[in-house]
Amino acid sequence: MKTIRELYKIGRGPSSSHTMGPAKACKIFMSRHRAEHYKVVLYGSLSLTGKGHLTDQVIKETMGNVDVVFSSDFIDEHPNTMDLIAYKDQSEIARARVYSVGGGTIRFEGETYEETPHIYPHQRFSEIKAYCKREGIKLADYVRRFEGEGIDDFLRMVYKTMVASIELGLHEEGVLPGELKVERKAHHLYTKTMKHEPPEIYENRMVSAFAFAVNEMNASGGTVVTAPTCGASGTMPAVLRYMHLRHNMDEKRILDAIATAGIIGNIIKHNASISGAEAGCQAEVGSACAMAAAAHAALFKLTVDQIEYAAEIALEHHLGLTCDPILGYVQIPCIERNAVAALRAIDACGLAYFLSDSRKIDFDTAVETMFETGKDMPANYRETSCGGLAKTFKFK
Repeated sequence: MKTIRELYKIGRGPSSSHTMGPAKACKIFMSRHRAEHYKVVLYGSLSLTGKGHLTDQVIKETMGNVDVVFSSDFIDEHPNTMDLIAYKDQSEIARARVYSVGGGTIRFEGETYEETPHIYPHQRFSEIKAYCKREGIKLADYVRRFEGEGIDDFLRMVYKTMVASIELGLHEEGVLPGELKVERKAHHLYTKTMKHEPPEIYENRMVSAFAFAVNEMNASGGTVVTAPTCGASGTMPAVLRYMHLRHNMDEKRILDAIATAGIIGNIIKHNASISGAEAGCQAEVGSACAMAAAAHAALFKLTVDQIEYAAEIALEHHLGLTCDPILGYVQIPCIERNAVAALRAIDACGLAYFLSDSRKIDFDTAVETMFETGKDMPANYRETSCGGLAKTFKFK
């Protein structure tokens, strides 16, 4: 597996595959081909949800003199496909096909990559768990052992960015950009007071407020951390920040939790997918929930078996979750879904604490099942806005 620095990316929302990936592809293409004019043709999910995901906007900001074409065609190789074409004196001088494969990662067709090296010797959780037990180390120590020098500084920056996204989002009011005119809710949730509010209601409200804050920042093109994607960027920060504040946890525990969640996300990314266009929202918010559950378990120093079970519960109970953003905006149901997943992650950890000895399903099986489910899912339910809520929703 690769470094978790490839999993946690700091960048602009609202979609790592629809904004970060295309922007990166455009910059590389422009550096290779200086031209008077460019054209970008978007296919599949990039085309069908590109307007709502601000894909055309980020391409125009990156390339300047460019025509963006939304094609109705699907490309078999990947649902997030784009063609980049360079012109000089009205003649085509170069073109490239690029796949935006999730989490901001791109692939140019026909190119052999000097990819980021695989620094982890293990590919599955069962292998990692066995190694950690043999060596008598925690999952976070496993990360530090193979990531090497500077990883704590990186994890510190990840958390700092997550907190900044929460703080900014909590103080924004009004409506989000786009035709849906979705009202920002983080500020209301955060400042709402209830007489004699039970502790569990307070926790529910605050965790939700933190998740809403990050995803409202993401939906408006703000800076977030892919955890593992922009569309699922609010779940893990909400759990981490709430538990940090409630229990006054020190920095070491927070960094351990982020490292532990990184291993969970890495396993999913390496063995399955974190792309909604490839495997539905189970691959995005489902993965985020598994990461958050593992982080929560690490915060409270649970065993590696309990951490595994927490992540497995979280992923298993997102199986089949469709990606159906209304009008292509990363707003409905995406924002609320992150808050629900954050609360589910906390509950998954609670179940794992009591029941890990009696479990039947391991995490690797859940990951494999998620990917198989995603491949079986009709294209309408994989970030095309052609099915589910995106199809049945009617403006009032």
